[in-house]
Amino acid sequence: MDSIAKLLKTSFKKYNLKTAVSFLRDCEIETQMSFLSLDLNSNKMANLFIEQGIQKSDNVVLLLDKSLVFIIAYIALQKIGAVCVPLNPGFKKSELTYLLKDAKPALVIINPNQAWMIKQINSNLNCMEIDTKIPFQKIAFLKSCSTDIEKATLCPDDPGLIIYTSGTTGDPKGAVLTQKNLVNDAKNIINIWEISDSDTLCHALPLFHVHGLCFALHTALISGAHVVMLDKFNPGTVIDILKKGKGDLACTTFMGVPAMYSKLIDTLKNQNLCFDHIRLLTSGSAPLPKKDFQRIKQTFGKEPVEREGMSETGMNFSNPLNGGKKPGSIGFSLPGLKVRIVDPDTLLDVESGHIGEFWLKSDSITSGYWKKPEETAGAFEKGWFKTGDLGKKDPDGYYYLTDRLKNIIITGGENVSPNEIETVINRLDEVVESCVIGIFDEKWGEKIVAAVVKTKASGDISKTIKTICKKHLHDWKCPKKIIFIKKLPRNTMGKILKQDLKKLF
Repeated sequence: MDSIAKLLKTSFKKYNLKTAVSFLRDCEIETQMSFLSLDLNSNKMANLFIEQGIQKSDNVVLLLDKSLVFIIAYIALQKIGAVCVPLNPGFKKSELTYLLKDAKPALVIINPNQAWMIKQINSNLNCMEIDTKIPFQKIAFLKSCSTDIEKATLCPDDPGLIIYTSGTTGDPKGAVLTQKNLVNDAKNIINIWEISDSDTLCHALPLFHVHGLCFALHTALISGAHVVMLDKFNPGTVIDILKKGKGDLACTTFMGVPAMYSKLIDTLKNQNLCFDHIRLLTSGSAPLPKKDFQRIKQTFGKEPVEREGMSETGMNFSNPLNGGKKPGSIGFSLPGLKVRIVDPDTLLDVESGHIGEFWLKSDSITSGYWKKPEETAGAFEKGWFKTGDLGKKDPDGYYYLTDRLKNIIITGGENVSPNEIETVINRLDEVVESCVIGIFDEKWGEKIVAAVVKTKASGDISKTIKTICKKHLHDWKCPKKIIFIKKLPRNTMGKILKQDLKKLF
């Protein structure tokens, strides 16, 4: 049976002395590591974990900055069959208090500057401090560890990863991803995007989310691709890397979120650079506005591949690598994925072209949420995973997301999609982006309001927004209040924090 550890081991053996990861800190190469060194160092780390008493199926929290240590620790956990629980190292004490209590980790691996906080949360937690701010080769404690390890026997349903959802509508839930889930997802992505050992990936995403860890890192290392890993996303640094057409750091692929592309284009400021060496630009984790699709195409000379995935499911949909890409569409379903579009009220499939909730089945989908049987039961209906995403399918077979079911505004008994209103507002050249939400109203239940980011050169465009809304929308769909802000609040993956916006009204 394939596992992530087995796929990686095959790659380590096949590509041996080839460079696997070039880790850059502040735009300078700090460490380069071959596939062989990655294998041997992760063996050492695995033995260190075993010495700490870590066993198969134990939860281990990685609360580390993006680093080579993170990668090596993650691979080591996969090798011994432990369950990696990556958490955002930027989380505050109140957030970590809940997550550490919920995850029940056998070990927490932390940056030294966070040790005090973990001790305050729970002094009984088993902690290992690793300084990610120093180059990996200067970390001394691994040098005495053996490179010989006993292979763990893994089954398809053994958990390998727990990813906590963002928790925008309640406490975060840990989606348990099994070896079968992770392997199926990785193989699908490698296949549809044709990732190979001739690729070099510019990796600017965080590692505590499926986008950066599974979609990007898994697929690159399993394929024998070279990973140019940046310690953090910095638009200037990313541009410096992406514009290199020759040399060890010349990249062929880049995976990003819409907010990243927007910052890259703003930083370029119409520079006429050549990016012909890049064969694949992907966008996901948040919707890509149609105007940004065109900006990316104009700037990089290549259409971005929009796709869709979730923490609970891996990647589900993607526009074709070669072939027509429809702006605003998430493309076609991936191999092995079954899709239903269901009326949330009747639970019956809607007709083609009509909007309903996406229900999915595939080997990439989680078996459930960690220690949450009620939430797990509520997420499934006769084996179908209910995504909470609303969308449709067009006559050509392309899928579209239109909104989140929980984002729907109910005003005066009518259901209103915020996305429909945002699409109208975003047509204006003076608008960078917008977000429409519902806030409590005694008369109507919810009142529709809009937060808008406008271009620097534009003045007061309130009347312009109201006019275009009245032209294209029913009166009861038009925002009752419009505010202008410098930028929309987002999490690390570019998703808008609507609860934070509500506090502004």
